[in-house]
Parts: sequence; C-alpha cells; structure tokens
Amino acid sequence: MSRIGNQPVAVPSGVDISISGSDVTVKGPQGTLQRTFPEAVAFTRDEDSIVVARSNDERESRALHGLSRALLANMVVGVTDGYRKVLKTVGVGYRAALKGQTLELQVGFSHPVTVEAPDGITFEVPEPTQIIITGIDKQAVGQIAADIRAVRPPEPYKGKGIRYEGEQIRRKAGKSGVSG
Repeated sequence: MSRIGNQPVAVPSGVDISISGSDVTVKGPQGTLQRTFPEAVAFTRDEDSIVVARSNDERESRALHGLSRALLANMVVGVTDGYRKVLKTVGVGYRAALKGQTLELQVGFSHPVTVEAPDGITFEVPEPTQIIITGIDKQAVGQIAADIRAVRPPEPYKGKGIRYEGEQIRRKAGKSGVSG
C-alpha cells in the first residue's frame, strides 16, 4: 500500500492543471511545467485536489504510484513558489562571478571554469563565495547544483571546495608526523 500515493495533491488558487491522458500540464504564477506520466497511473480531479490512482497491484505500478504523486506535487510547488539551492565556495582565492547568464568559477585551477545557465534556471551571486540557483523545475535545479558542486567537491583535509549551504564535511586528520 502506497502511503504517499494515496494522499491527494492540493491545488492552490492561481494554479491550473490540465490532464489529457498521461500528459499533465501545470500552469502557475511562476511558469508552466509539462510531464508525461506512465500509463500505470491515472489522475482524477476533485474540486481543489488531484488524486493519483494505479491501474493494478503489480510491483512496478505500486512503485510508480508514489513517484507520480510526488512528481505532481513537486510540479505544483515549482509553479507557485519555485525551488532554490545555495552553494558556498570555501578556500583561499575561491570565488564565483556572474557574467550575463554564465557563471564563472575560480576554484584553484589554472583557468576559470564557466557554467552556462540552462533554460528556466537563473544564477545569482550576492557575494563572491555564494551561488544561488533558482528555477521552477526541482530536478533541473538539483542537477545543475550537483554539476557545479562536482567542479570542485569539498575535500576532507582542509574542507576546501564547493559545498551546499549547511552541508557538513567529515574532516580527516592529516599526517601524524611520527616516524616508526
């Protein structure tokens, strides 16, 4: 039994959801998102919510039931509030700069690393050590944040690198200096 899939998705005012077969389009104040869902799930609309139902009790259908409900809920949140990830650069000389829609990173390489903003994603650099990524698609925001972090992931000895805001880095002790 899917506990997540059985919960209805609340549709706030100002959000329009159109369902045509397995295609779902969500329009809101932030923008429009469209996704094609598997045939194993069906959507029924009540007055102010949408309920996700599965066609049978096979293993794959049960797995897709909760997934489809979570994806639809993320689409609704995305078009109403949007998503945001904050990255921090830690290290001497590590900094970020915004040039148009291109993010330029100086993170200890001999050359600057540039990252282009995909469609629907915006970068902000309020200070040289902070990068804010915003957009309406949760998956796209998380993916571009992970791609930027992968340019220079935090290392365990000094903690230098690009990390998520609030991320804890497990530190390792360096060499002990005792010869045997």
